[in-house]
Amino acid sequence: MASLTSITAYTSSSSLQATFQHSPPLMLPSRQSQHNRCSSSLASRSIGSTKQRLSSETIPLGLKVQCAATKPAKRPAEEDWKIKREVLQQKRVRSVDVKEALRLQKENNFVILDVRPEAEFKEAHPPGAINVQIYRLIKEWTAWDIARRAAFAFFGIFAGTEENPEFIQTVESKLNKDAKIIVACSTGGTMKPSQNLPEGTQSRSLIAAYLLVLNGYTNVYHLEGGLYQWFKEDLPAITEE
Repeated sequence: MASLTSITAYTSSSSLQATFQHSPPLMLPSRQSQHNRCSSSLASRSIGSTKQRLSSETIPLGLKVQCAATKPAKRPAEEDWKIKREVLQQKRVRSVDVKEALRLQKENNFVILDVRPEAEFKEAHPPGAINVQIYRLIKEWTAWDIARRAAFAFFGIFAGTEENPEFIQTVESKLNKDAKIIVACSTGGTMKPSQNLPEGTQSRSLIAAYLLVLNGYTNVYHLEGGLYQWFKEDLPAITEE
C-alpha cells in the first residue's frame, strides 16, 4: 500500500508540473487597469452621445449637406452624343445646307437661330438671325467653377465656358413652340455617319436642337456646314457695331 501511495503521489506531482509548465500564466487584472478600462468605456459613450446630440441639434431635419466642390448632376446638354443623336432622329430633325437654309428663310418664314457667343454673332451673321448663345463664360466662383477654370487654364484657355442655364427660357421669350427654326453655329457638326465617324459629330447647334425638341419645339432644322460654310459661299451677312 505504501508503494502504491508513493507512485500515485509521484504521478500527481508530474502531472501538475506538466500542467504548470505548458499552461499560459493566468494574469488577473489589477485595480488600476480595471479603472482605466471603465474610464475608456465611459469616454467612448460620452463622445458617442455628444456626436448624436450635436448631429440632432446643429443639422436641421431634411437639410442636405454637400461639398461645394462636388460636380453638379448631369444636365441634358451633357448627355451622351449617341443618345442625343437618337432623339434628334426620332423627332425628325432635318439637316439643310446653307443655300437651302437661305431659301427656307426667304420663302417659308424660317428663323435662323444663331447659338454662337454674342461677340461672334456681332462680327457677322445672316440677316434676320436671332442670337441666343448656348454657352457662356463661366460666371460663378464656387469651388467647382474654380476647378473648371483651372482645367481650362491648363490647356491655355483663359475664357472657359459653361452651358447657358437660361438658353431655353431666352428662346421661349423670342420664339413660339411652333416657330420654324434653323439652328446654326460655327461648324455645324453632322448626324450623317462616315467611315471614321459612324455616329457623325456633335456641335453646339445639334446640342441646341436637342434641347429645343426636348422642350416642345416641333419644327427644328439644323444648318449643315455651319455659318463657316455660309460665309465661305458669300451668302448675305451683316455686322453689328
